[in-house]
Amino acid sequence: MGISACLLAYQEAENLRALLPQIHAALQNTGEEYEIIVIDTQEPLDDTADVCREQNVRYINQEQPHFGGAFRTAIRHASRDMFLIMDADGSHKPEYIAAIYNKFVQGADVVIGSRYVKGGKTQDSALSIVMSKLLNCAYRWCLGLKAKDISTNFRMYHTEQLKSVELQNDHYDVLQEVLFLLKRNNPGLVIRETPITFDKRLFGESKRRLLPFVVSYMRTLVRLLGMRLRP
Repeated sequence: MGISACLLAYQEAENLRALLPQIHAALQNTGEEYEIIVIDTQEPLDDTADVCREQNVRYINQEQPHFGGAFRTAIRHASRDMFLIMDADGSHKPEYIAAIYNKFVQGADVVIGSRYVKGGKTQDSALSIVMSKLLNCAYRWCLGLKAKDISTNFRMYHTEQLKSVELQNDHYDVLQEVLFLLKRNNPGLVIRETPITFDKRLFGESKRRLLPFVVSYMRTLVRLLGMRLRP
């Protein structure tokens, strides 16, 4: 039993120094055994390894490139039954871990910390919000995913279910791919959402670039829709 809490880091040492004590405290409050895993870049770019040692956190360099490669690395190294993933830049607040966990243990297969359910908020730019909602709508309609926010990375899964799917995507579209494949394996997949406020990062600059982000998402939508339509 227990929780593997995973953060994917790209030059996030300053943010992790602030976040990790809060994550420790939030996980301790669940009463579960837990581990915290930080997946850093293939070649270290800052002192993230030192921060992890100071905070008694497992430090692993990603084994494949890009966001999707870091996500796959986290799945391979998770050793607990519940898999919690969140951003390492401070945009996901550890105070929401309790709500995600409580909803998960009530019988969900996936719980999403959602910007778009009642009570959820986001500090993203107006353009980002419009693009996000359009992409969410397209994926929900085309792939039959019953959740309002399927492009956020603040989630809890069953680790065993994650390890059973073969993820291909390299970028943030892996977040839709994993939900689609989990549902394909289990048509009765239970996805629940709990409201969060998505804040701006604490320190540093965003690594996301809008145009490549959108192009990648649309290519993935076509591929997954083709998979859904094939008998």
